[in-house]
Amino acid sequence: MTSRRLSDEQIARFKTDGVLIVRRVLDPGLLARARARLWDAAPPSLRRDDPSSWAGPIRPEEEDEARGNYRKGFRWQYRSLGNLPWMVDLLPKNPAVWAMAQQLLGEGEVVEPENVRGIYCTLPYGDHEGRPDNCHVDAHPFHLGVVGYIDDVEPEGGGFRVWAGSHRTFYPDFESAYRMEPTPRYEPDRERLSRATSIDCHGRAGDVVFWHHRLGHMAAHNRTRRIRQAVLYDFRKKDLERTQEEPPADDMWKDWSPAVRQAPATNG
Repeated sequence: MTSRRLSDEQIARFKTDGVLIVRRVLDPGLLARARARLWDAAPPSLRRDDPSSWAGPIRPEEEDEARGNYRKGFRWQYRSLGNLPWMVDLLPKNPAVWAMAQQLLGEGEVVEPENVRGIYCTLPYGDHEGRPDNCHVDAHPFHLGVVGYIDDVEPEGGGFRVWAGSHRTFYPDFESAYRMEPTPRYEPDRERLSRATSIDCHGRAGDVVFWHHRLGHMAAHNRTRRIRQAVLYDFRKKDLERTQEEPPADDMWKDWSPAVRQAPATNG
């Protein structure tokens, strides 16, 4: 696929919202391969040719809390294939995704991807009621997250749900810039923002969602009949080991590319 670049408007939108959806980026052949390989690890009761079997939760006798193929409740996380080269090519080393990540973080400053988190699924909720929406911030240090949809995700289909602009609130709510060291402000802010309006990042197979590491988010409830299927990766800059324990900076974009630092941003 030919490489694509973010426009100045897209960079400014990412800086303001902490999230940016880019449509139809990923390779259709690799998407089909990932969708097929997912079923290698399916619980016996889930049948690829029978969508009526896809509703959760996972049956108790088919639960598995092993990291490589976690299955419990409505979550199915197939991590074992995350280090396969073609999976890396599907998302972080996709030429467009890689170019955009370097646009945001700095050319030549991003760690070369070697794996992805795996294929993360949310089963349909069926008749089950979900818990109230609650945002959180990821605990591990990184700079820029990306979610790639390997199949269509309809509205209310379990897509990546975000609280736009929450990165500006959460960034100073930690003792350090990247580690999970919350101050007393974090939990009240998290509870308050969880009650605020959020965005359902639904989309088509091949769409990607870039997001700031301090953005409030959650894996949303799936009210459709389709399994939400996504591949996740976390971009890190080469100097993260040195900078992760620094306190939050006055300029929260100091570690980002000149294009991001110079872009306008609003508080709305």
